[in-house]
Amino acid sequence: MFGQTVTFNRDLAPILFSHCAPCHHQGGSGPFPLVSYDDVAKHAAQIVAVTSRRYMPPWPPEPGYGKFAGDRSLTPEQIGLFAHWLEQGKLRGEEADLAAAPRFTSDWQMGPPDLILRMPAPFRVPATAGDIFRNFVVPSGVTQVRYVRGFELRMSNPRVVHHANIVLDRTRSLRKRDGQDGQPGFAGMDVMTEPAADNFEPDSHFLFWKPATVLRPEPDDMSWRLDPETDLVLNLHLQPTGKEEQLQAEVGIYFAAHPPTHFPMLVQLENDGALHIRPGTKDFVVSDELTLPVDVQVLAIYPHAHYLGKLVEAWATLPGGTRRWLIRITDWDINWQATYDYATPIELPKGTKVSMRIRYDNTAENPRNPNHPPKLVVAGNRSEDEMGHVWLQLLPKENPGGEDPRLALQEAVMRRRLEKYPADFLAHYNLGALLQMRGNYDEAANAYRAALKAEPKSVAAHNSLATALLLQEEVTVAIAEFRLTLELDEHYLNARYNLARALAVSGDLSGARQEYVRFLQEKPDDAGAHAGLGTIDFKQSNYADALLHFREAVRLDPQNADAQTNLGTLLAIKGDLHGARDAFESALRLNPENQAARANLERVNAQLGGR
Repeated sequence: MFGQTVTFNRDLAPILFSHCAPCHHQGGSGPFPLVSYDDVAKHAAQIVAVTSRRYMPPWPPEPGYGKFAGDRSLTPEQIGLFAHWLEQGKLRGEEADLAAAPRFTSDWQMGPPDLILRMPAPFRVPATAGDIFRNFVVPSGVTQVRYVRGFELRMSNPRVVHHANIVLDRTRSLRKRDGQDGQPGFAGMDVMTEPAADNFEPDSHFLFWKPATVLRPEPDDMSWRLDPETDLVLNLHLQPTGKEEQLQAEVGIYFAAHPPTHFPMLVQLENDGALHIRPGTKDFVVSDELTLPVDVQVLAIYPHAHYLGKLVEAWATLPGGTRRWLIRITDWDINWQATYDYATPIELPKGTKVSMRIRYDNTAENPRNPNHPPKLVVAGNRSEDEMGHVWLQLLPKENPGGEDPRLALQEAVMRRRLEKYPADFLAHYNLGALLQMRGNYDEAANAYRAALKAEPKSVAAHNSLATALLLQEEVTVAIAEFRLTLELDEHYLNARYNLARALAVSGDLSGARQEYVRFLQEKPDDAGAHAGLGTIDFKQSNYADALLHFREAVRLDPQNADAQTNLGTLLAIKGDLHGARDAFESALRLNPENQAARANLERVNAQLGGR
């Protein structure tokens, strides 16, 4: 096969430029560049050794167990080219055969971002400390809901960064951990945010990044939502270089032109509760499975284990019994974990069972075992602990006019989790949020009560329970539960806002006013609270103050049709019929079904016509 002469310019350069140079270039994450002939000739024997073992370029998935986009693996023929080039004396070849070398820049790959966020302070990476897992809280700074089609991380020192995840903290729950050890950020391999009260939405995207990542922005119709008052948490895996380094990171955000119309969802297969790996155990296995309640497409997969993981497998068993492989990695290495997008989405019908199985090696023979001698290893988010996850990005088949199919999928995930962990707080809480969205308030309240048995002081669960009770019109009990929430955390603004609403429903307008005023002291630009105060003033015939509050509510939230309608009503009372007409017309543009705005507009037009 290789009777012909092998040259760098004709045969090797195209392989190196596409498979190796994205990491191995000046300033890249690789330890040396592999862009020019001299670069490659200097490391020829090393290249032959690592490619023949398939150690480089890194591509853990086993061929034939899923077809992925961006496959970096080399064919046997390509591997043979390197060996024969070395044997033949590392020939350069004809200059005319050499394609243009790729150019690498420190600029943003996808062009200038719409928003650039920066770590508040640089982090000092010590010279030697083993793997470091560090998290940095970066406020988003957006003032209105935006939709994101892509992001890019730009590191001041990419050689110390192995990979990164972005965690969206919609409740800003992780801020309190920032800087507690005297350095920017906080330690931890895997981080969990507190759930958002009264707001259930399944996670939908892998926000994963590695140096030399080929970035593929999402189409606008599959963008993800970035809310005001959301923190981005940079979850970084750092690797010291032997000397002290400084690291600063920037996040480039690229906004979509319009909100999404397709809504993928991340589903986790895991069984961390079974992780109890005794020292000397060679073949410890955990597994999990989930039966899909709806038709889906599998868009991407992300396996995750720590240092003891050896074999990772995931597959789908179709309703007729046929097995379809999703991924197989026979030599797991945490240093090369990645998200894998399927070249073509995998169609799975309702009733398919998706399964995962991970094997672990806790012996001294495992070269990646961090413990010498081996010790007992259980589940945890430290690097010396273990995890066993396979995340799937699924796009459920849409049901026009019906329920969001992600709700059925999320219910299946939470009920499966409760089969494994009956006292799991998050599963009970998320199940309650889902049931509340469906209008099953009684069942939702019971799910929140179960969550509170697991975590009695969870302000999010107390607040959500009170909200479910309020929706059941159990107003007195709901008020007591909101007050209990505020006893646990007087700055939990969601509960204070809800308490004000509940007091207004009960007829205690004075108490409701007091809570709205306290709420606005901490959050003065909240349109809902201004509208709430405006409603109280209106009921008490204090029209001048009511008008001020509704003007402010409309300024802060001009898309609120109800606020526009109430503003129009107050303007009509004050005699400003033209202003009232404008407000009612705005309300109807926002919501053509708003009958109050339509009726009031007819009255105003009649009055104006009679003049």
